Amino acid sequence: MANIPSNDDLRVFTVVARKSSFALAAQELGMSTAYVSKRIRVLEQALAVPLLHRTTRRVTVTEDGERVFHWALRILDDVDQLLQEVAVTRQSPRGALRISSSFGFGRHVVAPLVSQLVALHEGLQVRLEVFDRLVDVAGEGFDLDVRVGDEIAPHLIARRLAANHRILCAAPAYLQRRGVPRTLADLANHDCLVIKERDHPFGVWRLRTAAGAEESVKVTGPLSSNHGEIVVQWAVDGRGVLLRSLWDVQPLLDAGRLVQLLPDYRQEANVWAVYPARLTTSAKVRVCVEFLASELPGRMRAAGRQPP
Repeated sequence: MANIPSNDDLRVFTVVARKSSFALAAQELGMSTAYVSKRIRVLEQALAVPLLHRTTRRVTVTEDGERVFHWALRILDDVDQLLQEVAVTRQSPRGALRISSSFGFGRHVVAPLVSQLVALHEGLQVRLEVFDRLVDVAGEGFDLDVRVGDEIAPHLIARRLAANHRILCAAPAYLQRRGVPRTLADLANHDCLVIKERDHPFGVWRLRTAAGAEESVKVTGPLSSNHGEIVVQWAVDGRGVLLRSLWDVQPLLDAGRLVQLLPDYRQEANVWAVYPARLTTSAKVRVCVEFLASELPGRMRAAGRQPP
C-alpha cells in the first residue's frame, strides 16, 4: 500500500502551486524555503509522481500535479470542515483566517476590528493583506474579502456590512481658481484626481442622480494614484476634484477643507463581506462576518471623526 500523504504536506503543496515559487510559499507559511522543498519531495515520494517542474526562475505544476492540487483543495476543505464541526463550540472558532481588503479601508477600518476579533477568539490566527486591485478570493486562497463597492461575481457569497457612498468634492482654493462645476458634464473640463479603484474603470466616473438615473463622465487630470489617502491630500491641497467615500472625507467637509459638489449625484459603494460559497458553513468565517456586521458601521463613524 502506498504511503498516505499528510494533510500538512498537501497544504504546503497547494501554496507552492498557487505562488509558483518555493520562496514565496515559504514566506506565506512562515517556513524556510529548504523545509518547503523537503515537504514537496516527501509528498512526491508518497504519491510516486512528480508534482512540479523546477527551473531557476519559477516553479510550474505538472499534469499529475494539477490533479493532486484539485484533490488537495477538496481534502483540506473537508478536513477544515471536520475540525470546525467537532470544535468544542461553534462560537469559538480556531485556525488560520486570511482576510483581504483595500489600502485605506483596510488600514483605518478593518485592521482595528481584526485586532479586536483576535482578542475575543484566542484560537484564531488572522492574516490581513491589503491591495489596490480586486482580489480573486477563492483563487488566491483568501477566506474573506472586505470590499467597498457593489460589483460582486455571482459565484461568491456576499453580505452587506455597512451602507456607504462616494461623493464629489474639492477644496475652496481650487473652486476659486477654476470655478464650480454646475453639471456632471462640466467635470470633463476640470482637473479630476483619479484613483485606481478596485471595482470600476480607471478615469470613468459613474454616478446616480437622486431620481435613480445613472450617468457617467470621462475625467482626466494631471494627478492620479492607486492610493486613496494620497489623492485626498491632493484634493485638500487644491489640486482638483475628488470622488471619495463619504466616511473618509466627512471630517474634511466638516472642517471646511473640502466642499461637496453636485450633491444630487452619488456613487453607491457599500461595504461587503465576500467569500467563496464553500465556506458558507465555516465557523471562523461566520463568526468573523457577524463580528464585522456588528462593529464595522461604528468603526467607520469613528474613523471618519478622526482628524486627517
